[in-house]
Amino acid sequence: MDLPASGVVASLSGGMERTTGRPFDGAGDAPYDGITLAEGSVLVQIIQDLLREVQEGRILDVRVGVFWTAVVAEVEGAVRCGLASTLYGGHTDAEPPVPQAGHLLDMSARELANMALAGCPPRSSIGLAAINALLPPYLEGAVELNAETILSDLGRNRKVALVGHFPFVERLRENVGELWVLELQPRGGDLPASAAAQVIPQADVLALTGTTLLNGTFESLMRIRRPDAQVLVLGPTTPLSPVLFRHGAHYLSGSVVDDVAAVVKGVSQAAGFRQIHRLGVRLVTLARPGVGL
Repeated sequence: MDLPASGVVASLSGGMERTTGRPFDGAGDAPYDGITLAEGSVLVQIIQDLLREVQEGRILDVRVGVFWTAVVAEVEGAVRCGLASTLYGGHTDAEPPVPQAGHLLDMSARELANMALAGCPPRSSIGLAAINALLPPYLEGAVELNAETILSDLGRNRKVALVGHFPFVERLRENVGELWVLELQPRGGDLPASAAAQVIPQADVLALTGTTLLNGTFESLMRIRRPDAQVLVLGPTTPLSPVLFRHGAHYLSGSVVDDVAAVVKGVSQAAGFRQIHRLGVRLVTLARPGVGL
C-alpha cells in the first residue's frame, strides 16, 4: 500500500535537486518544499510521457486531504477518480502552496494534469492525481492482486529491497529470502534511507512506492538497481500506464476507484489508505508484456 511514504533517499538526487523538508507521513513531519525538476531528467520524461497519454475530460472535483489527494473527472461519459499521496509544503505570503486554490474547477483537465510538473507540493500531488484520473484504463490483463502477494511470489528465496515501511512488512519478511526496508524514520528491523546505496544494488527485487514519482527519488533509486533486478512500483499514486514499463518497471500494483463518492468523502475526512480501500478501492496489478504474473 502506498502510504504517504517517508521512505525517501535525500542523498540520491537523480537529476533533480532536493530542497529542504520531506513528504508528510502523518507523524508531525516538517513541510516538504519540493524539488527542482531538471529538463531531460527521467522524472520529467515520465511525466511528459504520461501527459501525452491522458484523455480529454472535464474536472468535477478536487480534494486535497491530509493523506491523499483525489481528482474526479468525467471522461467519455464515465466518472473516474485518480489518487495520489498528499505532499505538503510551507505556506508563504509570497507563494501559497496552490495559487489557484478555489478556482481549480475552472481549469481544464490538461491544465490540472500539468501541475505534476510543478515540482512543488501539493500541486504535484494534484497533478499526478489528475493524470491518474485521465489516463486510459489500461486494465486488459490486469489481475486483482495486491503488492504484498506479488512481492511474496517474486521474493521467494530472493533478496528484496522495499523503499518505505508498509503494513505488510512483517508478513512479507516471513515469505521472502531476505527483506531490506529502507525508511527515513526506521522502525524495528528497518534500515535508514542512507543505506540505499549499499543494499539496493544487492536486491533481486526492488519495490518502490509510487510516491517516488512525487518526491523526486524514482530516478536515483532506479539508477543503482542491479540490471537484472525485477522492479515493482506500488500504491495508489502509481500510474497504471505502460509508460512506467518503458522506464524500467516490470510490475505496477495500483488502484482503481470503484465507489467515487465514498472514496472522495473519505479523502476529505482524513481517511488513511486502509479506510479508503474499504470504502471502494480495488487493488490491481499490471505486468510488462512478456513478464508473467
